[in-house]
Amino acid sequence: MSATTADKTPAAPAAPPPATSAPTLRVSHRGILTVCAMTATLMQILDSTIANVALPYMQGSLNTTTDQVTWVLTSYIIATAVMTPLSGWLATRFGRKRVFLVSIVGFTIASAMCGLAQSLPQMVLARLLQGLCGAALIPMSQAVLLDINTPQTHANAMSIWVMGVTLGPIIGPALGGWLTEDYNWRWVFFINVPFGILSVLGVLAYMAETPVRRLRFDFFGFATLSLALGAFQLMLDRGQLKDWFNATEIWIEGGLAAAAAYLFVVHSLTAEEPFISPRLFRDRNFLTGNVFIFVVGVVLFATLALLPPLLQGLMNYPVITTGLVTAPRGIGTLIAMLVFARLLSRVDVRLVIAGGFALTALSLVQMMAFDLQMDRTLVIWSGIFQGLGTGFIYVPLAAITFATLPVALRNEGTAVFSLLRNVGSSIGISVVVTLLTRNTQIMHASLAEHITPFGERLHLEGVPAAVAGRALALLDAQLGVQASLVAYLNDFKLMLLLTLGTMPLILLLRPARRSAAPAPVVAE
Repeated sequence: MSATTADKTPAAPAAPPPATSAPTLRVSHRGILTVCAMTATLMQILDSTIANVALPYMQGSLNTTTDQVTWVLTSYIIATAVMTPLSGWLATRFGRKRVFLVSIVGFTIASAMCGLAQSLPQMVLARLLQGLCGAALIPMSQAVLLDINTPQTHANAMSIWVMGVTLGPIIGPALGGWLTEDYNWRWVFFINVPFGILSVLGVLAYMAETPVRRLRFDFFGFATLSLALGAFQLMLDRGQLKDWFNATEIWIEGGLAAAAAYLFVVHSLTAEEPFISPRLFRDRNFLTGNVFIFVVGVVLFATLALLPPLLQGLMNYPVITTGLVTAPRGIGTLIAMLVFARLLSRVDVRLVIAGGFALTALSLVQMMAFDLQMDRTLVIWSGIFQGLGTGFIYVPLAAITFATLPVALRNEGTAVFSLLRNVGSSIGISVVVTLLTRNTQIMHASLAEHITPFGERLHLEGVPAAVAGRALALLDAQLGVQASLVAYLNDFKLMLLLTLGTMPLILLLRPARRSAAPAPVVAE
């Protein structure tokens, strides 16, 4: 297959695609393999958020402190960050089917180990293994769907893939809350086991192996990239807890990340066979698409991180209700995918992406209008609009990013694509949480300046000291709630500005040209 492997995103109506176009891999049961690949993806995505609501219950069962139990999340995040870029090399060197199978089996076993853990060290070890094995599931599933579908149906395949990637963070907290409250926190992990077994059986039966190329392993490149990602993720995760650069630990982690990243870039530009090929970034679509997916990771996951504490902490929504009012976001994404399938051959894909960013901006404008007296309608509609925006951005973006990338670079490309989405989400969540905490304090102090004993509405003369103390405490609590709400709204405003500022980059994308040559078919 040539470098212009497929036209997934034509700019205008064109002649029908050549009849010789074929998927890179021949499969006999494409539907079953698609279900297996997406089941594995959904398991990994769910486990990045589903455990959050179970942390307080784990803390009691594992007899740990609040600071210590966060390592259940940190260990998984760091392991995933380190292993994601390696998945591309492993798939090229040993074959995608082998890597995919080992990843699913390892993830399933690690999930069972998490559910059986009796102490914090056991849980952290199991989560490390879970992160190491699960890192390859998302990029490999994306590559599988691209390979088992014809170039003309890549956009439809990416619609299915995006549904799994975007629905996981949405339903994760609600599913985790239901399992934890009605059963036990251990079922947050045990639920992966039957689905993992089904995925393994499906991949074994129906997935063909990809060609294997013997590559030299760039240990220095992998080591420096792993150190940079690990130190950076650790800095992001512990920064707010340690008051960021007021702590020596954060300076050390930041310095290690910066130094390792510098060595990795210099080495990659000078080595004969670097760990991640610079050829990836010579493709303008791939480079621009990765910038976009980074921003999507920031906006989507930062918003998802803000909404549950806003709804539960300030508006007193139960966990289940929070899940229900945020679920329409997934409905919006589904509608966008169905509409995009009809627009594919009629509208310039760049206009679709621009429309997606406009809908995302509209949803953030609605979120900036949240108040403590509102009903659920605004939450639901803002979620639907953001889901529509995500679908119109993510689906064509996942297709056009790889439209002009050579097939030989697809394993590496999907790994980098997933890595930048994860890094974007980590940065976005850390930034909005930090700003939320600090802006809450700033706004509380600002609002308190207007509350004085001489105010028109504050008359406590002659009121017993005990009653006056309780009244002031209630007033302070209300100031805290209002300050928190303003801080949330400021975060939504920041996401809006980032969304609008990214839109001009759409002009850098170019539609893929149609390739008349047939795609090579790999025998089963």
